[in-house]
Amino acid sequence: MSASPQPDAMLVATPLVINGMRVKNRFVRSATGEGMADPDGSPSMRLEACLKALAVGGVGLVVSSHAFVEKRGQARAGQLGVHTQDMEAGIARLARAVHAYGGRFVVQLAHAGCRADPAVTGEPALGPSLPQDPAAPPCQAMAAEDLARLEAAFGTAAALCRDAGADGVQIHAAHGYGLSQFLSPHINQRTGAYGGSLANRARLLLEVLGAIRGRIGRDFPVLAKINSEDFVPGGLTAAESVQVISWLETAGLDGVEISGGVFESGKLTFSRAGRIAIPEGEAWFRDTARAVKAAGVTMPVILVGGIRSLGTAEDLVSSGDADLVAMSRPFIREPGLVARWLSGDHAPAACTNDNLCFAPARTGEGVYCVTERRLADRDQTA
Repeated sequence: MSASPQPDAMLVATPLVINGMRVKNRFVRSATGEGMADPDGSPSMRLEACLKALAVGGVGLVVSSHAFVEKRGQARAGQLGVHTQDMEAGIARLARAVHAYGGRFVVQLAHAGCRADPAVTGEPALGPSLPQDPAAPPCQAMAAEDLARLEAAFGTAAALCRDAGADGVQIHAAHGYGLSQFLSPHINQRTGAYGGSLANRARLLLEVLGAIRGRIGRDFPVLAKINSEDFVPGGLTAAESVQVISWLETAGLDGVEISGGVFESGKLTFSRAGRIAIPEGEAWFRDTARAVKAAGVTMPVILVGGIRSLGTAEDLVSSGDADLVAMSRPFIREPGLVARWLSGDHAPAACTNDNLCFAPARTGEGVYCVTERRLADRDQTA
């Protein structure tokens, strides 16, 4: 058996430049809902410490949790906000915390659409159209003025993040939140300019990108996160995703993160539960990443979804299927995972994918690895 590659021989350890933003390695912390923001949406000291730990732990590019661009697009309490100018100071604190240890910091800009929580926002949820499924959250269809307001909010939020010292922004168009809802024919039942054909369903996302570019120019990195497919009947398909990504590059996007699944995807959701077989069970959306490359897309491709070993991360980059690899849950348990791997300890991520970490993120405690804490408590009492 051949020896494991040394850090200086691995492509995942090498830097990459995205529209002037130099990322020191190919590891990305994918946006994670930490539930650590203050009631007004500003980052708490705990959130700052969380992101600092990721930078200390060697992550090259830290993407924030999904940050709502307007109050009525807030998904839940404890969510980070970039919806008012008052948020700039907090975003600046997060940027400085990541920069102090050589990381780059990108803010994910989001609108929850039909998944906004009226109990938190004080307003009805607004999305592409009225829900067809009686079990779906109540939602009203956005009018023309709502769409214009949403686009302007994304542009204003991007400018705030740039002024605060962030290195870039990422448009959240995945996982069944607002812009993902417009892309999906399973959810989007509109007629007219924003529904029906793929071009119409992608119109709002492209207009959001245009609104951002109109505010911050061409020299500030703008990324997007998009589903490879929705994994529901009548949802966004892989072929459609590849086409939308191509349109986004033509419209001025600098990089894309490929994920997949929505809340209704069952076992194929974006946070699949259960042990992951290594390597055959890793990199769930690799085929779509490969198809994006085959379609002639040249901007950097970030791949997230079930990556748990250094070998698979290196294979994704060395094969050309992806330019960067992203993880979320492994970094909740091991914020120093990248440093561990690049120092020579190549054991897979300790994350067991039990999804117990979601509960404290949603109840006000803030995200942490419940399994790790239980093991530590057991050891202390043994």
